[in-house]
Amino acid sequence: MPSKKLIDFLNENEIKFVLIHHSRAYTANEVAHSAHIHGQELAKTVIVKIDGKLAMAVRPASGLVNTRLLKEELGVGTIEVAGEYEFASMFPECEVGAEPPFGNLYGMDVYVSDALAQDTEIAFNAGTHTELIRMAYEDFERLVKPEVLRF
Repeated sequence: MPSKKLIDFLNENEIKFVLIHHSRAYTANEVAHSAHIHGQELAKTVIVKIDGKLAMAVRPASGLVNTRLLKEELGVGTIEVAGEYEFASMFPECEVGAEPPFGNLYGMDVYVSDALAQDTEIAFNAGTHTELIRMAYEDFERLVKPEVLRF
């Protein structure tokens, strides 16, 4: 079942979206293949620690988060990928590794790759390893207000 918090938020804001069911998949490439979505359009959410504070780095599933570039873009001291044990409790209705890129719902900053921001649509995990949400990128940007960076 998708994140109720997310679905309620989208419905309250009258956002048009499609819920896509797919076979259980854990990696971004498996999800893209299972859901028949191009890896460039599928957003991968990576939880990072920026100077010790948790944040979301969101980029196309077809690539990796370059923490060195992200660190340079933000001009911060340290960035590292967070361990699941460090953030799992922040997403009680989500399966670990399937967090949607809506940091605003979880008190986290969101940084989006400029490569992803060029798409007209965005698809992302809906809180489970069997469901995605696809919606207009401009709606995502309006709701989340991410900082768009090159990383």
